Amino acid sequence: MPALGKVYLIGAGPGAQDLITLRGARLLAQADIVLHDALVTSEMLELCPQAEKISVGKRSGQRSVAQQVINQQLVDCAGRARLVVRLKGGDPMMFGRADEELRALEEAGIEVDIVPGITTALAAAAATKQPLTKRGVARSVGFFTSSTAPEHSEHDAIPETDTLIQYMGGREAIATAERLLAHGHAPDKPVVVIENVSRPDQQIQRMTVAELTQGLGTPHGPVLVMIGEAMRARAQQQP
Repeated sequence: MPALGKVYLIGAGPGAQDLITLRGARLLAQADIVLHDALVTSEMLELCPQAEKISVGKRSGQRSVAQQVINQQLVDCAGRARLVVRLKGGDPMMFGRADEELRALEEAGIEVDIVPGITTALAAAAATKQPLTKRGVARSVGFFTSSTAPEHSEHDAIPETDTLIQYMGGREAIATAERLLAHGHAPDKPVVVIENVSRPDQQIQRMTVAELTQGLGTPHGPVLVMIGEAMRARAQQQP
């Protein structure tokens, strides 16, 4: 039986190369093999020129590598390399399917460690200068996505929190807005939509829940939708 290497699940952050952690960058520079998501930028992969790179991209609405195949690739790579990195956009523990990969590695007896990354919601709050919490206005934040496993396709609950953050929300914008209105949310509740956060082609839109019912067109990159009174622009705030 071949010696087993160690696998690191590393968060690449929202996209910009200099928003990965120092620990993540150091491990990338030492990696023998890097299995990376489609959302990981080419600039990020410049941090591991020595590594064998394997794209295991998973993009909503596009053909992608099945999760079971990725799990097996991680196990196989650990059987032939000392240091294997599974590089994920954002943070591995936030909508990153880390549970499935951890289970597969643990069942195979492979040592695994996790390096957190800046999750997209926090990067978006910084990019828009819009805090997710606000004293006297918002003291709770809920993260959700409409992308679920097939057996949970009917799951459409929206958290009951002051600020709502929808990951991968571009395709679901109309349905989300309609559900919010149906549950009594105010039509004029502020919404901030950010596409390609932290990247050169970043786009920011401000609107209301009522306007969100018209949809967001066809996004060209990952979209985050932030909803709540905490998203209301300050009097002197720049767009």
